[in-house]
Amino acid sequence: MANRSSKPGDLNVLVIDENSIRASIIDVGLREAGYDNVTIIDDMNGLARRITEINPDVIVIDLENPNRDMLESIFQISRAVKRPIAMFVDKSDEASIEAAVEAGVSAYIVDGLKQERVRPILKMAISRFNAFSRLNRELEETRGELENRKLIDRAKGFLMRSRGLSEDEAYALMRRTAMNQNRKIVEIAQSLITAASLLDPGTDA
Repeated sequence: MANRSSKPGDLNVLVIDENSIRASIIDVGLREAGYDNVTIIDDMNGLARRITEINPDVIVIDLENPNRDMLESIFQISRAVKRPIAMFVDKSDEASIEAAVEAGVSAYIVDGLKQERVRPILKMAISRFNAFSRLNRELEETRGELENRKLIDRAKGFLMRSRGLSEDEAYALMRRTAMNQNRKIVEIAQSLITAASLLDPGTDA
């Protein structure tokens, strides 16, 4: 993965460019910038499968005049492969730029690829990708915590109704049970909700 190291020599870079002559120039530029592990693909057929096989740390895509179908294909790959992608196009429109951002392209450069810009742009793409991945992880964790709280609240409600307990007493009972059984409190909550639905399918625990 890209976040294991940001040193150029440690990264496996994949270059996608249908123009083989231009791709070889990019290859030279990358190697001069310190990127030693470079693989070039100049055929768009079976691209997703080949990317999976190569398993690159970062992807450089250089498209001269991409059409809408080609861009959409690249954006689908971007959403699927979960890698930093630096994408260079000679020209573009606002809709394509927005679509690239939504698809998770880390750097979308509109005025083509210039050799001296390779290293800073790749570093920026990796940095943006890692920051975006971190935010996504934090968002998923927050969502998970929220779902857990909802489950615990539902289970507390069930105990309060069925046992005549206060909210604090219901929570304390669940906590005690979790400790005694060496389980998480959310697992106890889920078991209670499942039991409640089995005992009375019409009950909203």
